[in-house]
Amino acid sequence: MQEIFDELKQGVIDGDEDIVGELAQKVIDESINPVDAVQLGLIKGIEVIGEAWKAGEAFLPDVMMSAEAMKVGLGLLEPEIAKLGMSEGESKGKIVIGTVEGDIHDIGKNITGAMFTAAGYKVFDLGTDIKAEDFVLKAQEVGADIIGASALLTTTMVGQKQLVDYLKEHNLRDKFKVFVGGGPTSQLWADEIGADGWAETADEAVALAGRMLA
Repeated sequence: MQEIFDELKQGVIDGDEDIVGELAQKVIDESINPVDAVQLGLIKGIEVIGEAWKAGEAFLPDVMMSAEAMKVGLGLLEPEIAKLGMSEGESKGKIVIGTVEGDIHDIGKNITGAMFTAAGYKVFDLGTDIKAEDFVLKAQEVGADIIGASALLTTTMVGQKQLVDYLKEHNLRDKFKVFVGGGPTSQLWADEIGADGWAETADEAVALAGRMLA
């Protein structure tokens, strides 16, 4: 299994959608745990390319190719992860997630959604470029416990603050827990805008939700 995970990791690093797709299908065909494939393969690969980009050793086209390859893998594995979540019985909670208005980045959001699903939560993924009111409308519609808002640009972080402010303005702040995340965010930022939680990784977000909803 480790060999497959290593190959998935390399496929993401290389931005090879075909290889990643073939390996993800192999994971399914051989009944390998899809959560492990995501965590030990896809995520490891995107972490490597992300660090290379920060160090100036990779460029934006490389990152985009890796992101697209990862999406292929997630697209195949997420339904399998959802089956695992459903097999564990009743949902642990409902979470609405999305990337804030003006931001179309979705790698972190997709990973986080997959991990929440695997952990037994019902996830409603709104996608990217989502306005504050749309987060709230969906959360009200489905009776969500948590709203998770992602931002990958310093210029769009304000969308997370707008979400918290919108809830306050409409007397709904106590109805939902608000989680924020994304590259430029931090616990300091979460505290500053009045969010309930911040997590650096998908695993940490799931653990945080478990503590808050216990």
